[in-house]
Formats: sequence, structure tokens, C-alpha cells
Amino acid sequence: MPHRLRPILPLVLTLILGAPAPAQEIGPGLAGAYLAARTAVIDGNHRAAARYFENALAADPGNPMLIGNAIFANAALGQWGRASEIADMLPETSEGRELVNLVRMVRGLSAGDLVGARAAIEAGRGGGPLIDDLVLGWIHLGEGDMRRATETFEAIAADDGLAGIALVHLALARAAVGDFEGADAILSGAAFGPIPTTERSLKAHAEILVQLDRRDDALALLARYTTAVPDPALLELQARIAALDAVPPYGFITTPQEGLAEVFYTIARALGGEGGSTTLPLLYTRAAHGIDPGHTEALLYAAQILTEARQFDLAADAFDEVPPDDPQFVEAQLARADAYLEDGRGDEAVATLRALAETHGSLVTVQASLGDALRRTEQCEEAIPVYTTALDLVDTTQGRYWVLFFTRGICHEVTGDYIASEADFRQALVLNPEQPQVLNNLGYSLVEQRRNLDEALGMIERAVELQPDSGYITDSLGWVFYRLGRYEEAVAPMERAIELLPNDPIINDHLGDVYWMVGREREARFQWERALSFEPTDEDAERIRRKLEIGLDGVLEEEGGAGESQ
Repeated sequence: MPHRLRPILPLVLTLILGAPAPAQEIGPGLAGAYLAARTAVIDGNHRAAARYFENALAADPGNPMLIGNAIFANAALGQWGRASEIADMLPETSEGRELVNLVRMVRGLSAGDLVGARAAIEAGRGGGPLIDDLVLGWIHLGEGDMRRATETFEAIAADDGLAGIALVHLALARAAVGDFEGADAILSGAAFGPIPTTERSLKAHAEILVQLDRRDDALALLARYTTAVPDPALLELQARIAALDAVPPYGFITTPQEGLAEVFYTIARALGGEGGSTTLPLLYTRAAHGIDPGHTEALLYAAQILTEARQFDLAADAFDEVPPDDPQFVEAQLARADAYLEDGRGDEAVATLRALAETHGSLVTVQASLGDALRRTEQCEEAIPVYTTALDLVDTTQGRYWVLFFTRGICHEVTGDYIASEADFRQALVLNPEQPQVLNNLGYSLVEQRRNLDEALGMIERAVELQPDSGYITDSLGWVFYRLGRYEEAVAPMERAIELLPNDPIINDHLGDVYWMVGREREARFQWERALSFEPTDEDAERIRRKLEIGLDGVLEEEGGAGESQ
């Protein structure tokens, strides 16, 4: 983030959030509700916060603190209409008017009230110190005064911290009025020197180059980025430009209202990494979508912020707001399914992806994601044909598709088809010979089948070299030594695995078995006790308890195989 922005953020956060309310500001019997609401705000659960604060407000109407927090929670949800209604309850003399000003500006701009927004800014009641000048630039453009708009953006650009942002908006304003040469000069760096590139400015520049009948330059510009990072939105734009038969009308930002929404979105992105705070970025990106409901990137960024805050339910709802005809609909639905999976709602994730496969089943990303969701929800029998469908859609000689063979191989192994599993793992290694996860899984699978143990050892040793900080891979190395009866050699890697993943029940159990085999029985029992404390599966827990009762030798004798383990 530009260094000149850093001192501003703490001030703005203080103005919006305020301090926790003193006890005397809370009405009788409301302390519990207030504390629950405040906890919800801190956790980022804005839906719960809105409900708690509005319930408290119903019991204590007119309480400025409750009003302010209810405004904030609704704004964070993107419910600007409700936030505006509550804002009207706050007395004009109350503190905390900054958030009310922001809400009123968003509502006014969403209705196209440029006159009211300008009057509010001139009266010191705008959307915030990072917003107002940029907003004025677009208001001038909306008033038909491109000269004043240019002067406004150039004045902002004199501030080093805001120069890049202001120049991008100047370029977008020029493009909006049809000055594509001027816009290209700014975005290419010819007019003011190099400026930072974002996904949004890149998309705008590509569309501007198309307007200048420079389609090859637009494709080359996009290719420089998509070759390194295959961003779905940029790839979609690249394909669309490549397929053009004629120059379409420019459509990136064509109205002042769209430009005003871009102001809020730009600032939200600029503030996004400041000290881990997502308060202002969420409010501003919600504002962008409130002003321009077609600003999909703002909606996706709001969902991303909510995902990072582990508010997966709210994130899924935000992703689901992207309409089916939007170019980023598929990306949004894939992310929605991921949010459901992270929230423990596997059935809803699978249902989301099945619906997507009905309409977009020719996309490998959709089939692969459905396969992954089925695998993660322990439905490997159903995942296998889905992965096969995904492989049928691609050139399976390309190295990047190793992961499809790998994940299908995992499912074959889970269902007990070790021949098919090994074939998939080996094909994944053909495509990506040095992939540590594949080397580890194939090696471990061979160990568990008591086959090709020397080959398995070589694979796992190589996996450890490639990924030395992986506790699971290091555990596999110790385990193959165990399977080979080389117990002393198993100790060091198994102890290293415990250092890397101290709370894993399986690794603790494995270390206990290794200790037992080298005569360190007291330490073995300690590790088995630890393994039980980390909630292993019921089957593993029963076996561990039996080892604690009669020792590993006794368990192996009961199971009929010396040197065997789980």
C-alpha cells in the first residue's frame, strides 16, 4: 500500500468503530445482548451482529451506541437500504457521524445523486479522506466538465501515496469519454511514467487497446500476465478478444456511477493489507457493489474478505450473488463450494458443484472441483468417474494435469483398487517426476501393501529431500524403515515428524510403535497416551488402548503378524 495512506487508516477505523461502550450506555438487561453483538463484530459475523444490535435497539430505541453499531453491521453486509434507515435514527448532535455520512453517500450515489454527493463533500460530510477527492473527479465528469475532472485527478496524483490510483482513474475517465489514446498513454506509462498494474487496470487497458484497433497488442499484454498466473477472468477476456470479428463498443467503465463505484473498490484494495484489518476494505468494497450492482469484482472481493475472516456462511452468500450470465459466475460458484467445504457443509458443496456441472460440465475445473468435493466428503466411489470425465476433457500429456491422476489415484486406493491406484500415481509421476506428494503417496501405498519396499524407500527419501518440512512425508520415511524392520533408523525421522506435527494422532502412535521396537517402552506408552488425547478415529483409538493394556508385541500376536502395525 502507498506509504502516504498508512497514517490515515487508524484514524478512520477509530471514527467508524469507536470504543466499546461503557456499561452505563447500555440499557437495563441489555448487557448480555450487547456483549454477544460486540463479540460477533470482532469475529466478523456481521449477520449475527446486525441481529443482536437491532434486537437491543428495539428494547432501547434512540441509544446512539446501538444505532452506530447496527449501522455498521448492516453496511458490512451490503444492506445499505437498512443501514440508511437506521442512520436516520441517529441524532444530528451525536458522535460517530462519519459512518452515517458514508452510508448516506453510498445511498445517494447508488441513486445517481451527484449533486447531493458533491454538496456533502463540500460541507465536510463525505465518504472519508481517501474517497472524497477521487469522487469529486468523477462527479465533475458526470457534470460534463472533463477539464475539472482532469485537474482534480492530477492534483491527487501530486501526492506520492495516491499517484498511481489517481492516474488510473484519470485514464479510466478519459476512456469513458472516448479518449482512448489519452487513456493508453497513461496506462502504458508514456504520459506520466510507469504506474502500478492491477487486474482491473490490465483489463481496462486491454479493452482500450482493442478500441484503438490494436488487438494483437491487447492479447500480448494479457499473455504476459496469464502465462505466469492463469487468472480466470483475464483468460476469459483473452479468449473473448481473440475471438472478436469486429471492434465492440467499449464497456469497462462508461458512466460516472461506474467510475464512482470503482473509487470505493480501488481504495478497498489499496487498504486490504493494512495491519491485517479488513474493516474499511469490507465497507468500501460493499459500497462499490452498492453503487454499481454490476461490479462483480467488488462482490468477489467482499466474499474473499469474509472467507479470510472465516465467515464462510457469509462468504458463500456473497459468491452466490454473482448472476449466472456474468463471466465470473463459474469462478464464484467454485469459490462458494470451497466456502461450504471449509464450513463443514460438504453436502451443500457437492450440490453446488453438481448444479454447476449440469450447466458448465465441459469445463475441466468444474469436473475436477466436483471430484475433489466428493473425495473430501468421503465419496470416493462417486468421485472416480468424475475425475475420469475431467481427464477426458484435457490433453493428458500436459504436465499440469498430474494432479487429476494423483487425486483419482487417492480415490482408487481408498476404494481398495490398488492396481488402478498405482497406475494413476505412476502416471502422475510421468507428468511430474519430482512431485513430493505423489512420491510419498505411492511410496506409502507400496509400504502398506508390503510390496517393492526398496523402491518405496527411495521414493519417500526423495520426497523428504524435496519437502523436508512436511511432517506427513517425514512420518512416511520413518514408517518405511519400520516396515523394513530397520527400527533404529526409524527413530530419527519419526521424532522429526513429531516436531513438525506434534498434535497428529497417527504420527504420535507411529512414534510409540517405533519406540517399543527399540526397547523404549515407557516412552512408547507416553506417545500412545498422547495419540489418544488428539482424538484418533474410533478404530485407531481402540487399538491404541489395547497396546497400552498388553503392549505392541501382544497386539501384533493377536493380529497374527510380528512387525505389523496399523
